[in-house]
Amino acid sequence: MGWLGTNHPGWPARLGPISTSAGPVALRPLRGGDGRRWRSCRLRDEVLIRPWDPTSNLSWGQRHTAEQWALHRAMLRQSARRGVGLPFAVTVADVFAGQVTIGGVTRGPLQSAWVGYWVSSEYTGHGVGTAAVALTVAHGFGLGELHRIEATVAPENIPSQKVLAHLGFRQEALLKRYLDINGAWRDHQLWAMTVEEVPQGLESLLARWRQHPVSG
Repeated sequence: MGWLGTNHPGWPARLGPISTSAGPVALRPLRGGDGRRWRSCRLRDEVLIRPWDPTSNLSWGQRHTAEQWALHRAMLRQSARRGVGLPFAVTVADVFAGQVTIGGVTRGPLQSAWVGYWVSSEYTGHGVGTAAVALTVAHGFGLGELHRIEATVAPENIPSQKVLAHLGFRQEALLKRYLDINGAWRDHQLWAMTVEEVPQGLESLLARWRQHPVSG
């Protein structure tokens, strides 16, 4: 297997595009210059993002300074270089629109990881998040050489659940008091998919999306 000889199969990479009603969705590595858009999008969308964000002692504004962006990007780049993450910027018509990340990559007999994502509110309702997750999952199962990809979602986060369900993820469990989110230990649903469930990779995922369109 290729992962025995490298720390970062499938990285770096550029993925897509996929056509959506908002424009072509593509993925690429994060750039230093994405910081301004990252900050403006997340500051504007605090009400939408903060309920699902990890607890922090910093205010929302303090979490989104230029310095915090540099630290955030450096952490993700380091995870990619160590072979434990595949972090991407989501773009719509080449404009930064959010992030999608495969993280917690575990090799050996597990070959598993998790996927997480957010998209700017100006692009919600156009399938941008769904396209980004489809591209990432297909890549994780392909060049990323993963066997299983998981996602944990708060029971109240219905839009995120719809994205996963329409791409073919299975809800497997309810994890009690699983993550420290927005000031409290909160339950999360565990969703998962294995490579055997998408025999044609991206085409399998896109076929499910076309059959059950979702607004994420």
